[in-house]
Amino acid sequence: MNPYAKLITSMSLLLGTTITISSNHWAMAWTGLEINTLAIIPLISKSHHPRAVEAAIKYFLVQAAASTLILFSSTINAWHTGQWDITQMTHPTPCLLLTAAIAMKLGLVPFHFWFPETLQGSTLTTALLLSTMMKFPPITIMLLTSNSLNPTLLTTMAIASAALGGWMGLNQTQTRKILAFSSISHLGWMVIVIAYDPKLTLLTFYMYTTMTTSVFLTLNTTKTLNLSTAMTSWTKAPMLNATLMLTLLSLAGLPPLTGFLPKWLILQELTKQEMTPTSTTIAILSLLGLFFYLRLAYYSTITLPPNSTNHMKRWRINKLITPQTAILTSLSVLLLPLSPMILTTI
Repeated sequence: MNPYAKLITSMSLLLGTTITISSNHWAMAWTGLEINTLAIIPLISKSHHPRAVEAAIKYFLVQAAASTLILFSSTINAWHTGQWDITQMTHPTPCLLLTAAIAMKLGLVPFHFWFPETLQGSTLTTALLLSTMMKFPPITIMLLTSNSLNPTLLTTMAIASAALGGWMGLNQTQTRKILAFSSISHLGWMVIVIAYDPKLTLLTFYMYTTMTTSVFLTLNTTKTLNLSTAMTSWTKAPMLNATLMLTLLSLAGLPPLTGFLPKWLILQELTKQEMTPTSTTIAILSLLGLFFYLRLAYYSTITLPPNSTNHMKRWRINKLITPQTAILTSLSVLLLPLSPMILTTI
């Protein structure tokens, strides 16, 4: 891609995100979302592969429909209340439409079909942006309107997302699709508590972003696109793959690691709200995700050539491991002892 085009798209992404998260008017929030959508499409389709073009078209159609629904719901709310303020969403019909639109933008069940296909058609770097940065503006709008959203609908969508994200990830062999269904499952954890403690949802999103970014950067360094190439990645960077195993276990939410903190706090908050059956259900559903995280960690760390004789040897290109990968991996694994300090900030 032309450096000037890459600069323009990167600046547009930052601009769109900044406009949306700092706006108080529905028209400005919609403008930021549209800038974000138009800026990411060249990055998705830059490889000019038919699958990449297909992913870009799918992404554009879904995001355009979701943005139209957001504009439509805000217009109906302004019609009934005379308010264009984001926090003044009070009429039930616009609240329902807004919930559907945000779920479509995030990729929550039942509006999740576009997300795995779009990630599969993108490069690992673009898939990282789609999984983390592009979800920040919709989650911000959901945080600002959390008092107006229907808790029952959000809980139903959250449990469905946790169930489908874990279930559909079981038989995947492509790492991008595995991480896409992982994202859907984690979105279920974020959405289930947003009506009761929005700050906890934001903390969960930050933790998820840290862990997912470190996983994507590690996979990009070792050029691991599917499980069969993960078998041969150990000999390229043994230490990096060892830390990848820890990061994947943290993403699964195992207790000694960072990823256990948000799940622990969410289960505690749901129990305080007398939603013990709901917290039990979503905790059991997280075991599905644990299976495919363990499988990916097993393939990338424990399976060594020549055990995998059915796979061709790949060219080895020495690629430097960036400091960002080391810092994010450390944060993804070692933040749990700092949980008392983190809890005082939320």
